[in-house]
Amino acid sequence: MLPIVDGPLDWPADGALFLRARDGWPLHQRAFPGLLCEQTFRPEADRLARSGLALADADGDLSLQSLVLVLPPRQRDEARALFARAVDRARPGGRVLACVANDEGAKSAQADLARLAGPLGQLSKHKCRAFWTAPLAQEGVDAELLAQWRQADAPRPIADGRFHSRPGLFAWDRIDPASALLAQHLPTTLRGEAADLGAGFGFLSAELLARCAGITSLDLYEAERRALDLARQNLAALSSKPMGFHWHDVTVGLGRAFDVIVSNPPFHAQGRADRPDIGRRFIAVAAQALRPGGELWIVANRHLPYETALQEHFPQVRTVVQQGGFKVVHARRP
Repeated sequence: MLPIVDGPLDWPADGALFLRARDGWPLHQRAFPGLLCEQTFRPEADRLARSGLALADADGDLSLQSLVLVLPPRQRDEARALFARAVDRARPGGRVLACVANDEGAKSAQADLARLAGPLGQLSKHKCRAFWTAPLAQEGVDAELLAQWRQADAPRPIADGRFHSRPGLFAWDRIDPASALLAQHLPTTLRGEAADLGAGFGFLSAELLARCAGITSLDLYEAERRALDLARQNLAALSSKPMGFHWHDVTVGLGRAFDVIVSNPPFHAQGRADRPDIGRRFIAVAAQALRPGGELWIVANRHLPYETALQEHFPQVRTVVQQGGFKVVHARRP
C-alpha cells in the first residue's frame, strides 16, 4: 500500500478490486472507500470478513475497476493467469498494482507483468517489491500473451485422465506420493460415515470410495475453493453415495461426527515456512469429530512432529508404515 499512502499513486474515487487479498494493518491505516476483496483460501477469506472488509461473491460478475491490486501466488502459471485477470478487470485508463516478497520471486513477477502490460513503476521496501502499470490502454497490452495467460491455470486432466487439476494446487500435476501411500494402506473394512480433511482435488476421497464398500457417505473439507470445485467435478461420477463438499477451514472444527477420517494435512499455509501446527490442529479436530470406535488414517512427512499430538488425543496409535520419507499412522478412539 506504500505507493498509495506515500505516493505516487492515488486511491481512486470508485474504489479498487484486491485479488488474492490478505488482511493486515496496512488495509486499516486509513480509509480505502470502495475496496472489494477476493480470496479463494478460506482462512484468509475469514480473516478479511472478521475485519469488516467487503468480499466479492464467488459467482458474482465484477465490474471494471480503476485500480486492481494483486498479491500473486508463488506458482508461476497461476500468477500469470492472475495478472491476466487483473488486466481484464481494469477499466481503460486503470492500473494494476502488485507486490511480491523479494525471496518469493519479486523480480520474475515484475518481469511477467511488464511483458504483459508494458513499462512499470516500482517501489522496494520491507524486503518486498511493489510494481504497477501505467494507465492501461488496449494498444499497450500484449493481446496474444493476454489470451495465453488467461488459460495458464485452466483445469486439465492428470493421472492418465483420471482426475482434473490445475496449477497452484498442492501436487497439482501428479498424484502426491504421500497420499498414494496412505491410499495403498487403507483397509477395505472401513465403514460408516467418512470425512477427508484437506481433500485437495479429491484423490484420497476417490480411493476411499473405491476401496471401502462399507463407507456410507463422504464429506470433503478443503480450504482452497479452486481445489474443492475440482474435487466436486472429479467425484461426480464415482459413487451414488451421499457426498458433501465444504469450503472450510478445518482448524476451526467440523461441527459433526464421523466414523472414519482420512487426511494428508497441509504443512504450509500461503508462505514457505513449515507449519506443523496446522497438522497438529487437524489431529485434534479429528479426535473431537470421531465417534467412539472411530478411526483416523493420516499420512505426513516423516520429520513432522505429530506423535505427541496423536498420543495426547488418541490412546491407541500405531505407525503403519514408513516409506519414501513419509509415515502412515492409524489412530482409534476407544
